[in-house]
Amino acid sequence: MLKLNKSTVIDIFMIALGCAIYGLSLEIISVPNKLADGGISGISLILRHFWNINMGLSTLVLNIPLIILGYRFMGKRLLTYTIWGTLCLSFFLWFWRSVPIIKQLDLEHDLFLSAISAGVLSGIGLGLVFRYNGTSGGTDIIARICQIKFGISSGKMLLFCDAVVLFASLSYLDLKHMMYTLLASFVLSRVMDTIQQGAYSARGLLIISDKYEQIGKMIDLKLDRGFTYFKAFGGYKQDNKRVIYVVVSPREIAAIKQLIRQEDPNAFVSIIEVHEALGEGFTYKQKRQHLLIRK
Repeated sequence: MLKLNKSTVIDIFMIALGCAIYGLSLEIISVPNKLADGGISGISLILRHFWNINMGLSTLVLNIPLIILGYRFMGKRLLTYTIWGTLCLSFFLWFWRSVPIIKQLDLEHDLFLSAISAGVLSGIGLGLVFRYNGTSGGTDIIARICQIKFGISSGKMLLFCDAVVLFASLSYLDLKHMMYTLLASFVLSRVMDTIQQGAYSARGLLIISDKYEQIGKMIDLKLDRGFTYFKAFGGYKQDNKRVIYVVVSPREIAAIKQLIRQEDPNAFVSIIEVHEALGEGFTYKQKRQHLLIRK
């Protein structure tokens, strides 16, 4: 049994919230505008179209074998969260359809707006579920397993699984609606990865210079950023070197490049994208901001 501490309660609540948003997106946007969906939800839409089977019930039944598969690869906590997410999604698919105040948004006149809206809303919902260590069942389980075992982005894996189910959805949708559904799936994968990985981006710099001490001192004084020295071995000269690693916000890139040029114009600098930065200066309040470097 999981211990119901503050962190677990937050996870459980956010997974439920994510499933509620995803279910709402399906009910008020995807269904009335004849947009398909990927994964188990897409299969449920096919079953609903041809046999009028309740989506909540079919989603629950189809998830059972995938949960059994997930049992072999996921730990107790993740499996519990997956079962919880599956139950929440099935519940909200039934709930939103039963609530009289929830009106379907028929945007048939603008399928582009429908696709973007469905992708964004569904991406937010699934992104919250994944960010708080859960899944909503279905191909989310496959995506989570691939993320754990192979390091494949959950958004990219879901996009692949969606494509397979969407191809099957051509049995009841025309090509026009299918193309807009693919657009919605693409937007979903991008939004979901952004929500899961963190909306705040940063830049990491690897700086190789013989004047590493001066550069490090100026980074501390001018930018108020911490940094780390890595030990390195030069491939050409076969000598020991120090590499500076520092993470800054995107708006500080110009300032730190100017700083490096002032100290060593011949320094080698590699700038990499950091999807999320945690710690002092990023998740905590900075001591001061520097827009320009003063000589």
